[in-house]
Amino acid sequence: MTNSRKYKIGLVQMSMGPDPEANLAAAVGHVREAAKRGAQIVCLPELFKAQYFCQREDTRLFDLAEAIPGPSTEVLGKVAREERVSIIASLFERRAPGLYHNTAVTLDGEGKIASVYRKMHIPDDPLYYEKYYFTPGDLGFRAVDTPQGRIGTLVCWDQWYPEGARLTAMQGAEVLFYPTAIGWHPAEKEEFGAAQYDAWQTIQRAHAIANGVYVAAVNRVGHETGDVLGNRVEGPGLEFWGGSFIADPFGRILAKASHTDEEILIGEVDVALMEETRRNWPFLRDRRIDAYTPITARFLDPL
Repeated sequence: MTNSRKYKIGLVQMSMGPDPEANLAAAVGHVREAAKRGAQIVCLPELFKAQYFCQREDTRLFDLAEAIPGPSTEVLGKVAREERVSIIASLFERRAPGLYHNTAVTLDGEGKIASVYRKMHIPDDPLYYEKYYFTPGDLGFRAVDTPQGRIGTLVCWDQWYPEGARLTAMQGAEVLFYPTAIGWHPAEKEEFGAAQYDAWQTIQRAHAIANGVYVAAVNRVGHETGDVLGNRVEGPGLEFWGGSFIADPFGRILAKASHTDEEILIGEVDVALMEETRRNWPFLRDRRIDAYTPITARFLDPL
């Protein structure tokens, strides 16, 4: 019998100011609003407590990191418990002295930590100097049960890798959440901006199609210079392109945010649609798992 279970998810597209505590308070307000609008699982953007600080390498910024569990999970856990929602929160984790991760925490409807995912793919590009701050994740790709359904969390740069999406979907995830911080270099926007956003959306819609799952990508929005309590980067900064969206298992866009404004997206997950889609496009059935061993190589050099 086809599973008729349905539930609603919410994405919080928000802008960040210089004060981390003010950003956390704003996030709390957005989560409550999403819950009021019917969301049962709410996802915040990547590293939502601060402007995107990885625009430079500065040892002082390690002070932004916190333990998990810690102050932010305590605040958000209280909100999850009061609103009876699950929350996905992307945090700068201080695991030990000198050891830090870019981490997504899933809190259940009782406010307890249900899962911790440490970002696996760490970029290093102009104004995205994440390798300086974050150790690659060592927990692997994970799916976790929530009261609503089984979900998977990945983070930003992970969204370009079909392997991560596949391995998470293979654990039974019904939704792949991608908390994100991605934007345009202002000097490149006119020439490359539309193509960059289209590529970003297309690769994630492909994850939805290839795996027969929902994909929910939530970005920040606004122009940032990495300002943390007055410690900012000189220069043009980054314009985060928003454009958060929810795609169904056939890659269709169910909801999409603007490129400029704070918004809360609400979308419905219909598990029966997953079943129907996979019956007609049975990609998991037809995988040639006997032939994929070479995928673990870095590159296949010509013989």
